[in-house]
Amino acid sequence: MAPVTSSYEVTSSIPPARLFKATILEEKHLHKILPQGVKSVEILEGDGGVGTIKLTTFVEGGELKTAKQKVDGIDKEKFTYSYTVLEADGFNDVIEKICCVIKFEPSADGGSICKTTNTYYPKGGAQISEEHVKGGKEKGLGMVKAVEAYLHANPTAYN
Repeated sequence: MAPVTSSYEVTSSIPPARLFKATILEEKHLHKILPQGVKSVEILEGDGGVGTIKLTTFVEGGELKTAKQKVDGIDKEKFTYSYTVLEADGFNDVIEKICCVIKFEPSADGGSICKTTNTYYPKGGAQISEEHVKGGKEKGLGMVKAVEAYLHANPTAYN
């Protein structure tokens, strides 16, 4: 099967630099912002830059337990981040990998537009279900909105 690509946008009232810092550069603190979803983010290999391997552990009771990802690119001036999900329970028999590109752009009102493109690569002859694609989009949208709410409640955080 051919790869399946999904793109979506979410707007935020938070400026791109601050949103990028909270969600990408300080990702190790996501458990503080999203305690209902993320237990920890740890670096297994590397220094946080390109080639770094990270392990995200999710809270018990969720759909996923862990996800391993590799940083493919990071641009702190253009607020872009790309990574590949190499492993995640729940899809290893269907999905080989997911390549993700996230870009935070300024919006006219001083906030951000977060643009995300996810490309799902199936294993062998497997088919990527609409549920996998929809679930990834919902998680991404929810994360941006949760970070936005946290930053409004904590105006000095991640400046």
